[in-house]
Amino acid sequence: MMDAVIDVGSNTVRMLIGECRDDSVFPKSYERRITRLAGGISAQSALAAAGMQRTLEALEAFSEIIATHKINKIRAVGTAALRRAGNRQSFIDQVQSATNLNIEVIAGQEEARLMAKGVLSVVRPLPAAAMIIDIGGGSTEFVCLQNGLVQHQHSYQLGVVLLSEDYPASAPRKAHIDNILNQFEKALAERGIRDRSYQLIGTAGTITTLAAMQLELKKYDYTKINNHRLTARWMEEAYQKLEPMPVSERESLVGMETGRGDLIIPGLEILLQLLKRFACSEMIVADSGLLEGLLLDLSAAS
Repeated sequence: MMDAVIDVGSNTVRMLIGECRDDSVFPKSYERRITRLAGGISAQSALAAAGMQRTLEALEAFSEIIATHKINKIRAVGTAALRRAGNRQSFIDQVQSATNLNIEVIAGQEEARLMAKGVLSVVRPLPAAAMIIDIGGGSTEFVCLQNGLVQHQHSYQLGVVLLSEDYPASAPRKAHIDNILNQFEKALAERGIRDRSYQLIGTAGTITTLAAMQLELKKYDYTKINNHRLTARWMEEAYQKLEPMPVSERESLVGMETGRGDLIIPGLEILLQLLKRFACSEMIVADSGLLEGLLLDLSAAS
């Protein structure tokens, strides 16, 4: 019997139905909807009605799909947007009433742990020193590992939806990214792990979209995304090409997902700064992440 896991993210809501064997995930069904839950979040950190409605409709659709399968256990989690939102309980109650799904809001540290677990299930071979980055809509998670063991993990309020809306101009946006990465580097230095030669591993929508664009995938295929390598040079060229384009033109490109045209630029700005700071010439891409980590955890608890 299979399990079902749902990630209510700041930009995207995703669901994975499958089973786990020998620490590997075997997917049966995968669904995703860009609902931009964090879009238009108010100064009082309240979710906007439109974002909540789009997300509720996606979760209602997911609930109907779950009903067509024989499911053992279900776990739904909320991340940065719901951590931040003062009106999250009202939204969670609304979802519970409409779908019978109970959304559990997890801390950034737990999100980072689960994301790393999912990533490590597909990256082969695992580098001796690895830095995993998960760029989400409302936050970015970093996990540093040595020989597969976590040395440091932290979640920062550096999501692409928030960057796009709060810092529409490039210069202040880059300055904010620079400030957050300074904090990250300081944390590594304090732990004595700043100077390791890290292999960068990236997951989540910004990074998998870049891989799909480079591979010119007309239809997304996670088997081609896992362990694909993106070079710093290609990403710099992609940034120079995409930055002056209108959003509609970006979204017409092969591999670009509709609804991500304005978000790809702040995502690339994070990556390019990070690659430069740690002298990385390339990044390994992993399609697997938080959802797969959730499923692995759920299976292990059986």
